[in-house]
Amino acid sequence: MNMIRSFAYLCLGLTLLADNASAEEPFRPEAGKFPPADKAKAYDGQLMFVDHANRRGSLRVTGGELMHSTAPQPFAMLPYGMVRYHGAPADLRDVPLGTMMHGLFYLPPDPKLSSVPVVDKPSLTRPAENHAILLEDEPSFCLREGKVWKLKNVTIKGGKQGLIVAHREPKAGGEGKEVERQMSIDGSTRFWRGREQLGLTDLIAEGLLPADGNKALDGQEVYLGLAWKPDGNWIRRTGNRQHISDIWLDAKAMQRASQHQIEIHRELIRCRWMPAYVDAVEYGKFGNATVTATLFGGMDPSLYADFKQGINGQFAASEFNLKHAYGSVTETLVANSGPIIDVKKQEKDVPLGSSGIQIKIQVTQIIEGARPGRIIRIRPMNWPDDAVPREEYTEGHHDERFPSPDTMPKFGPIRLN
Repeated sequence: MNMIRSFAYLCLGLTLLADNASAEEPFRPEAGKFPPADKAKAYDGQLMFVDHANRRGSLRVTGGELMHSTAPQPFAMLPYGMVRYHGAPADLRDVPLGTMMHGLFYLPPDPKLSSVPVVDKPSLTRPAENHAILLEDEPSFCLREGKVWKLKNVTIKGGKQGLIVAHREPKAGGEGKEVERQMSIDGSTRFWRGREQLGLTDLIAEGLLPADGNKALDGQEVYLGLAWKPDGNWIRRTGNRQHISDIWLDAKAMQRASQHQIEIHRELIRCRWMPAYVDAVEYGKFGNATVTATLFGGMDPSLYADFKQGINGQFAASEFNLKHAYGSVTETLVANSGPIIDVKKQEKDVPLGSSGIQIKIQVTQIIEGARPGRIIRIRPMNWPDDAVPREEYTEGHHDERFPSPDTMPKFGPIRLN
């Protein structure tokens, strides 16, 4: 499939991560460096809260006795941290609350500057590693790992809800078949077939599912979107049962979902500019300089293809959470512009979080935010120059990491006549 080839670069560095659920020692990344992939801690959970402007949120981490009694765990995205949804690049704002997510995490690079609480006493559902380098939903995980779900049977009650028994295994076959799971479906479950979006009642009307009773599904291959919802009977210990939010019944349906998400994220990055690490700065006379930067990974390949030697580019300072350092009008007013004089692509051993693409740009007046190890956002000049929303820039100063109600505007008491 084209979408798999498009994201093949993301698989670099991930092949050794299947068995790293607990690294020997928690790893703390260094500023300005991409951490080793095999030092990440893998765990999953349900997305419960998102602060997309600050690239943080909360996960209800799986592994506890009962999901409903597990407190959500705050997490933050590393600046080069990648989000994937429906098998495509995404932003936290794209993922619906309640979605079950897989993640790879490290310790906070600098605990004093962490935008989420630092965990002093870690546990199974509250790990110390709470800074994500990769966060992906179930279809993204399966597409990257080359896995599919196979449906065994379904039981429908009253035409409104039911249970599906299924397991996950490598699409190519062989070893790696996982244990069967029993998951719920209901009228909210969406069934995707080619260009169609169907509901439970539609499949019952077609005779593909029973209105009441059991039916064998003979190992039908599908992709699943997973969530969780209260089961209603914790005494039977069914409270950890997952719910199926979406079923993609064929490859075409999955490809269409991926392509739609690609378009959403592509336009977001074009408007907000590509994030990158500054690798080096060669200073010239009277403030001019040559800046070398490595573009972050996880984006659609067409975005990287826009960075070409000989065209003009522009960059502005950015923060750890990828907010523009300034932006009250447009970031262009405090950005550096100049020709891109070189573009290099690292083909092997590309670290997770990096694109492996390094560019050099010459500017006549260097800004303070462009120093080695710092983060910038950069664009080719044919990308949009749009004013970003207020919550996505800092006006040159760091916002409070834990905003209180005092940050809300005060308009005085409301008087009723």
